[in-house]
Amino acid sequence: MSNQVTSHQPSTRVTPVVVHNGVAHVSGQLPRENGVLALRGKVGAEVSVVQAQSAAALSINACLEQLRNAIGPEGRIERIIKITGFVASAPGFNQQGAVIDAASDILLDQFGPSGAHARSAVGVAELPHGAPVEIEMIAAVTI
Repeated sequence: MSNQVTSHQPSTRVTPVVVHNGVAHVSGQLPRENGVLALRGKVGAEVSVVQAQSAAALSINACLEQLRNAIGPEGRIERIIKITGFVASAPGFNQQGAVIDAASDILLDQFGPSGAHARSAVGVAELPHGAPVEIEMIAAVTI
């Protein structure tokens, strides 16, 4: 079995994006480049904060890509409501917020005031496939 994880969809039991009544819920996205997990390990051990911030950027861009695919070319992202960032953390690591700041910065840069969002940054023991970061997002959309 290969170590490469190439699917953007974590499971056949999961829908990448659910849109209901103008609110889109984007399933957790891992940091992938060209469909392959870009980094593995725990932040504060094998993965530095700077590397984890790059992973967070990849994850939030994957959220946006999934969202844009779901709403199509006629759809519009009106506002980012909330993101939740999960950080695979080594014991004693407590800079989860600094890691997820990279994702928040991208949203603010791309959407201005409409990118201002509520946020949780959570340290966890493990993430799927050994990823250091996973991000999920909620956004207001029109289709």
